[in-house]
Amino acid sequence: MTALENSNPILAAWHQVLARRGGEPAILAADGGVLRTFADIEAEARGLDCAFGRMRSGATVGVQFGNDARFPAVLLALWRRGLAPVPLDRSLGKDAIFTALEMCGAAAIVLPNLSEGIAVERRRGAGDVDADFLKLTSGTSGAPRAILFRAAQLLADCDAVCDTMGLGADDINFGVIPWSHSYGFSNLVTPLLCRGVSLVASEERLPRALLDGLAGSGATVFPGLPVLFQKLAELAAAPLPKLRLCISAGAPLSAATAEVFRARFGVKIHSFYGSSECGGIAYDASNDVVPEGCVGEPMRGVRLEHDGETGRVEVHGPAVGEGYFPDADAGVLGGGRFVPGDLVRRTPDGFVIAGRVSDFINVAGRKLNPAEIETRLREVPGVREAVVFGVPSALRGEEPVACVVGEVSAVALRQFCTANLPAWQAPRDFWMVDALPFNERGKLNRRALADAYRARG
Repeated sequence: MTALENSNPILAAWHQVLARRGGEPAILAADGGVLRTFADIEAEARGLDCAFGRMRSGATVGVQFGNDARFPAVLLALWRRGLAPVPLDRSLGKDAIFTALEMCGAAAIVLPNLSEGIAVERRRGAGDVDADFLKLTSGTSGAPRAILFRAAQLLADCDAVCDTMGLGADDINFGVIPWSHSYGFSNLVTPLLCRGVSLVASEERLPRALLDGLAGSGATVFPGLPVLFQKLAELAAAPLPKLRLCISAGAPLSAATAEVFRARFGVKIHSFYGSSECGGIAYDASNDVVPEGCVGEPMRGVRLEHDGETGRVEVHGPAVGEGYFPDADAGVLGGGRFVPGDLVRRTPDGFVIAGRVSDFINVAGRKLNPAEIETRLREVPGVREAVVFGVPSALRGEEPVACVVGEVSAVALRQFCTANLPAWQAPRDFWMVDALPFNERGKLNRRALADAYRARG
């Protein structure tokens, strides 16, 4: 290996994986066909070396591939040239891509072309960054920015995920969540490169096709989103004899979905809590039924400092990112420490996510946590999902509104709230919809939901 490869612990780990598993399947199709062996990924990465040869070491490079079998080889090739990849979601439009590349000072963007190759579009990068990898996030401010990472921090997160969840080289990871997002990158891509955990490449979102892919690929591990598990739970039971572990992250998993899924497929869904800034934070490793919102105990190597009075936590560990870019925010991220915007409670079953500080609704000077109202609404028979958000009010500053999915009437919901909630906490209106507008990361934008509600007139 070169000096640069020796200095990057992900590349060093990859060489060990390659020595152990070179000719074995690395990336599979949903039907179980082999798309790449580990040796194929290495040959592909070496073949891409000339594509990045003229770029100066230290430059950032946007990578927009989606869940594509070429993605791991592109990462290896960039790291071998001392370049810092910036994964970009396939869902980003041209304006958003331009903004992200400008913000990061990217020297190029790498895209798949119509064949099996790649296309490299050069740009006038603004400068180098002292990092091996950048993740894009809106952070707590809502404004797009990047998070700087060393390869050692990415490897530490991979180790925490694999060791805490028990992922090994005998597993097959079903890769339907976006690989460019922190959750998919840490649970799918780095375990492939650093631990030799095989990966199924899929972007299928139709429930029946997703179920067929899980069966046809022989996947043993399924990192998913609550919305995907809900859709699968609504299907007729089908045998998935090789599936041993399901992981849910990105948004709270409802107790109803967890219960129905386990009854139909015989596998518990384990909740996972993480953040782009620090990777995995906590994980429910138990096989027991736990309270809704419970994310278990800290990941291996992670230390949490919890303020029981305010609900805030500080995350400490070797996977915490270097800081934000271009504008640092040392009070939130840096020095091995990250302060999420989440509120959590300590319970005998582990930590429970209790909402976000930024989601609070100001009702006549009183702070309403929408997560608490959502939990109560899901107690109503027939309610499958509920999201509460605030809308402007001339009299009280803000009023809570509930967006609800289920077989239930607004009258029944209003009666429940009148009987079980203080008047100031009861939603002013109930917006009944067929489905909630989750994005591809399984998240909801409450602000956008409130805007859509108000636009109804």
